[in-house]
Amino acid sequence: MEVTIVDACLRDGAGGSPTAVLADEPFTEDERRAVPVRAGTSHAVFTDGDRLRFYTSEGELPGCGHGTVAALAVLPPAQRLRAGGRTFRVWTSRDGDVVTASFDPGPVRVREATEEEREVVTATLGRSPLDVSVAALGRPRLLVTVDDRATLAALRPDLDLLRDACARLDLLGCYVHTPPVTGGRLAARMFAPAIGVPEDIANANSTACLAAHLAVRSGDAVEIAVDMGDALGHPATVTASADPQGVRVGGATRIARTVVL
Repeated sequence: MEVTIVDACLRDGAGGSPTAVLADEPFTEDERRAVPVRAGTSHAVFTDGDRLRFYTSEGELPGCGHGTVAALAVLPPAQRLRAGGRTFRVWTSRDGDVVTASFDPGPVRVREATEEEREVVTATLGRSPLDVSVAALGRPRLLVTVDDRATLAALRPDLDLLRDACARLDLLGCYVHTPPVTGGRLAARMFAPAIGVPEDIANANSTACLAAHLAVRSGDAVEIAVDMGDALGHPATVTASADPQGVRVGGATRIARTVVL
């Protein structure tokens, strides 16, 4: 099978999250789960016309933000795509070999974390966060605020404990972020061992959740740029905006190479 490796959500033209993109075929589930492992990526995107399916080594996901962005670098220009049972708007622009892509991730639901969910955060991170919420875009995930970038960089979460807790509470993972500074810049790390991704280089859907959460909190439109991947040596940046009309999330992408598996 021919697989295109796309660096999704570049930062200043470099880095990004390597993502496997390939044409869908009548693969078995085991074959689909094997693609990201064999390609050396966290996620794989299977395309069939305007339809996308997303896989990690653990199985299929209903959605994948940076996977959607990666697919838009490979697919012909389009205005809408389908994934996870919904049809949604997409936007792309090209400058040389860089495609800037964004999409409508759908409605985000946010609630305050329960006491049990807060205890999970404290136990897995080894520290008390500034704030904990739960945001659902597809599966729910924890949104956790810490003091600053130094605190974020120093995190060494107990991934076994987090995986078990997420499985028990039906959570995707834990998106830990700093407060935004002037201009909407911040940093984040996404830990999702329950889906086979100990730490994600770039997580667009969780960034969309954060933008929606911040917009509700502020009562105003929000634009953010979130730096991720530094702890993994793959600097990435995800951009997102939220207002009463909805949420839009994306980033810059570049096709890195094509491999045959």
